[in-house]
Amino acid sequence: MLREDQTVWQCGTHEISLARPRVMGVLNVTPDSFSDGGKNLDHKTAVERGLDMLDQGADIIDVGGESTRPGFEPVDVDEEAKRVVPVVRDLVAAGAIVSVDTRHPEVARMCVRLGASIVNDVTAFTNPDMVNVAADTRCGCVVMHAGEVPGHANRRVVTLDSAPRGPRGGSAIGKDDVTGSGRAGAGGRDAKGKADEPVELTQAEKDALAADASVPKSDALAQTMSRVSRTAVAPTVRLVGGGRRFTLPESAPIMRQLMGFLGDQARTLMRAGVAHDRICIDPGAGFGKYADEDVVIQRATAKMVSMGYPVMCAVSRKRFVGAVSGVTDPVARDAATLGVVIAAIEAGARVMRVHDIATTVQALDSYWAMSHPDPRRAFVSIGSNVGDRLSYLSRARALIDAIPLTCVVATSHAYETDPAYGIATPVANCVVEIKTELAPLVLLDALLDVENQLGRKRFKGQEGHGPRTCDCDLMWMEGETHAGRKLVLPHPGLGERDYVIVPMEDLMHDPVRFLTHAGVAVAEQPDRVGRVRKELGEIDA
Repeated sequence: MLREDQTVWQCGTHEISLARPRVMGVLNVTPDSFSDGGKNLDHKTAVERGLDMLDQGADIIDVGGESTRPGFEPVDVDEEAKRVVPVVRDLVAAGAIVSVDTRHPEVARMCVRLGASIVNDVTAFTNPDMVNVAADTRCGCVVMHAGEVPGHANRRVVTLDSAPRGPRGGSAIGKDDVTGSGRAGAGGRDAKGKADEPVELTQAEKDALAADASVPKSDALAQTMSRVSRTAVAPTVRLVGGGRRFTLPESAPIMRQLMGFLGDQARTLMRAGVAHDRICIDPGAGFGKYADEDVVIQRATAKMVSMGYPVMCAVSRKRFVGAVSGVTDPVARDAATLGVVIAAIEAGARVMRVHDIATTVQALDSYWAMSHPDPRRAFVSIGSNVGDRLSYLSRARALIDAIPLTCVVATSHAYETDPAYGIATPVANCVVEIKTELAPLVLLDALLDVENQLGRKRFKGQEGHGPRTCDCDLMWMEGETHAGRKLVLPHPGLGERDYVIVPMEDLMHDPVRFLTHAGVAVAEQPDRVGRVRKELGEIDA
């Protein structure tokens, strides 16, 4: 099947398909993050929150131990490692795709050794030691722009043909009429070299400059981060004659600088031996940028996508989101965040870094289903060991075929198999191949509803091995890997279940080769569980 987008982000042992948007959950293990500081400082609480995010639909968990909020306090390596290492270790053990959000090479290397798949570096691998970490490992790399854009340019003013002319026929204002270098109060020069009159600072800008002055000058990163997401009022611009004001600064110089920097840093990684498909770029919303500039950058998402790297949209609860929505409380900006996220996805961004996983996943699943036809192949194992077993298999097949945005493509024969995993009696099993446009967790809920419709009872103390009228297990889904307490894909028992492998032989020529190519280790038949005893015939339509 030809897909609209075959991009894969290689992250350690994981291949993250970007055929549909992926959600990266923000897990701040800090006391001072701007929207959720302190909530997950305890490592057990943080791990529990990470597992909850996986069950809500997050594809990646991004663990950070140093806040980069305005005016943040830098954290030393030992303290950051103390915060993040236990969380990374436990989430990796749970099967999660873990990203570590750090600027310290020592912490990055330690976490990758523990199984973290991604290094999310707010300093964009400008540290040669961080480049070495990327080159020495197989981790995915997030290159983020965390600096200012050119001159914090004022909104442009153009001169109309009807504007007053100078004494020699020239325009009465310069070509852009941006006083100074584009920064308020920094007197500049006109075309004749005459100094412009300085522009009076607004109170908001005076407060902003005062905040900068309070940052320790010994820490360059702290100076940059103190300017994160500032939404100061734009400086007053002197309009002359027929000048016309625009609502946003000019895009070209901003995007030249930002895309040039991201491209340079990506090439630095590639020269060090990092494969192109391991690199993701992030324009760094709010980091050293005014709200107007962030809007310009977000509107240019398609241009960044054209660079050929996956693009991350990390706008969750940022100040510019509050500026365009009128929401002052960061925690209340999740709905506004969704609006920006959906616009970014439509422009080609494919990795969404957000705080509110449940709402984001629900919105993206609905949006994607409506706007992007995306049928994918999947296999469901159906089993029954009570009553009229073949009738239950047949009814389950019909109910699966009736799931919205889903159809049954083919059904294997039914087979009687040895009881496994503590089940007391032989089981009738089959496998159905389906096409579905549902997200994995949505499909799982639909399969659980099929079980409920067929009267499955779950008895306390017999979870997973009690008698069942029908059991529907989602075994494999095209382009999907997932971890969590609710769903694991591919199914962890797929490669050892004879009662899945043998029925799949009815659906394809060589299921062992197919699954091995998909990264599933398949056991030799004598070592499998639930071995097939006999064929029971076809499943009635």
